[in-house]
Amino acid sequence: MLKRTKTKLSMMALGLILSSFIPTVLRAEDAIETAGEAVGMTAGNLLFLPLKAISVSIGAVSGALSYLVTGGNADLTKQIWQDTTQGPYLITPEMAKKAVGERPELSEKK
Repeated sequence: MLKRTKTKLSMMALGLILSSFIPTVLRAEDAIETAGEAVGMTAGNLLFLPLKAISVSIGAVSGALSYLVTGGNADLTKQIWQDTTQGPYLITPEMAKKAVGERPELSEKK
């Protein structure tokens, strides 16, 4: 009996210690907000992905043409390719939250 009580107490203490280190993981999120984020990111990615693919394709062709037109200016071609092929390629939850801005009513109260 005493051994079982000690085990339960030690497990509770371990749980409290671990939960104090990761409070944001254990925080409950609003289901409606989570669903809204998912719908918004899906709709945004449906538009963003094809536009990003078009942008990368046009950048690749433009870079190659700039190399031919400028007589072999590799720096210009490299710069065009870097500008058009760099990410992001998907809208992530972090990116969406950053675009919306800080919402004080959703932040944790300390």
